Amino acid sequence: MPQHTPTTAANSTASTTTPSSSATPLPPFKQSFLETCLTNSILAFKGPYTLKSGRQSPYFFNAGLFHTGLLVRALSLVFAQTLISYSSPPLAFDVLFGPAYKGISLAATTVDKLAKLEPARFENVSFSFNRKEAKDHGEGGTIVGAGLKGKKVMIIDDVVTAGTAKREAVDLIKAQGGEVVGIIVALDRMETVVGEEDGQGEGLSAVGYLGRELGIPVLSVLTLEDLIGGLKALGKEEEAKDCEEYRQRYGARA
Repeated sequence: MPQHTPTTAANSTASTTTPSSSATPLPPFKQSFLETCLTNSILAFKGPYTLKSGRQSPYFFNAGLFHTGLLVRALSLVFAQTLISYSSPPLAFDVLFGPAYKGISLAATTVDKLAKLEPARFENVSFSFNRKEAKDHGEGGTIVGAGLKGKKVMIIDDVVTAGTAKREAVDLIKAQGGEVVGIIVALDRMETVVGEEDGQGEGLSAVGYLGRELGIPVLSVLTLEDLIGGLKALGKEEEAKDCEEYRQRYGARA
């Protein structure tokens, strides 16, 4: 039985859609990444999908499918490009921290890409991650990789759901003597937290609440707005419309 071969936008030669002239263009590196996600069914529109929140979503982003060398390269590259392109102000950090488990490979591979893209700025940046359970032999402890004491730390992970795991990572880093200067995730769904759909509360997203609470930038490679614009640019009007309807129902109000 033939196996599916992962492709990236850069090496894909097939296109079945006509770009829409009315779409607001994404930066090329984000548009390329979006196309890679679509080509490899990492971003899928075969729903509706029932989310952990109980909401019915027209799309599903499965970061677990970034498991081939080609796709790991694409993901780490776009994470690095997003960090580099942020300029309000430019980010300065000593350690890229990946919370166990999904953040571990993201931290390691993205540090490599940062060093290759801008060596003068990033070649001495380290990465580290935590163990779920403290090790009581050998070097011991809960942190693997660079020490965090006195260091400026950027957290990297796949998504923010309720923000609980990110808060735990922040507490862990502070307990080790580090300073968290930002968080970056692959996708921001830009939807209100559960219970604030119908005008209740402030209508912020999990990312919005997290950034305000911690007083740090929370970056994302792609947002729901990016998906809508990128889908329109590819002529995928039906998928874009489904996302717009979902945003209308659940989108964050601030």
